[in-house]
Amino acid sequence: MIFASTLLPVETPDTEPADTVILVHGWGGSFEATWQRNGFTALLEDGGKEVVGVDLLGHGTAPKPHDPAEYADLTTRVIDALPDRPVCAIGFSLGALTLLRTAIQHPERFDRLVLAGIGRNVFEPDHSGSTAIVDGLRALIDGADAASLGQIPRLFAQYAEQPGNDVEALLAVMERPAGFEIDAAGISGVTCPVMIVVGENDFVYPADDLAAAFPNGQLVTLSRTDHFATTESFGFYDAALEFVGALP
Repeated sequence: MIFASTLLPVETPDTEPADTVILVHGWGGSFEATWQRNGFTALLEDGGKEVVGVDLLGHGTAPKPHDPAEYADLTTRVIDALPDRPVCAIGFSLGALTLLRTAIQHPERFDRLVLAGIGRNVFEPDHSGSTAIVDGLRALIDGADAASLGQIPRLFAQYAEQPGNDVEALLAVMERPAGFEIDAAGISGVTCPVMIVVGENDFVYPADDLAAAFPNGQLVTLSRTDHFATTESFGFYDAALEFVGALP
């Protein structure tokens, strides 16, 4: 395999995985941009899975309000997409956090979870980093060139400017009210198998404490991979497809 685990061996659970896989993108992405364009949905379907894509509020085909209060609960669109049986779910970054919040509140709805692009930020939120991104987005709306921003704000600004995006809506997502605090006690109630996937060059790295908080958690670390390259990594493909039972 071309990925390495820094916490537990990468193990496929003994039970048969659910046939349906829910996919949730990160901030600035969409179901089409994050999961369809790179062929990941086709790989899941070739592996016999029914794929259900979710566009979070403010993204893709979803409504795009400009009021941060409208984004107080991003789990609603995920819950609305869930069938009446447990599913596998794969999320990246904001999508992974949203899936985690959903699973804490509704653990019975999930058979397996792959949460990519989250790690130490779950327990140690970087408010200074968020402030810099918000300031960068405001500057972008005011006419600044994305190239003039700092490294992380520039990368987020470039994501925000992708075709089909509404920068003001994405700014509102960043400024949304804080949801309930995610802590080890809440995570302990998510008893399904969970795989955390993080790049060793990701700004949310490491993810050891997060993976260890799950009763059935494991960690996959992608070598030489940053946050924005995670869902393009063959290591991510291999790990996620194997975990949800979609490899040939």
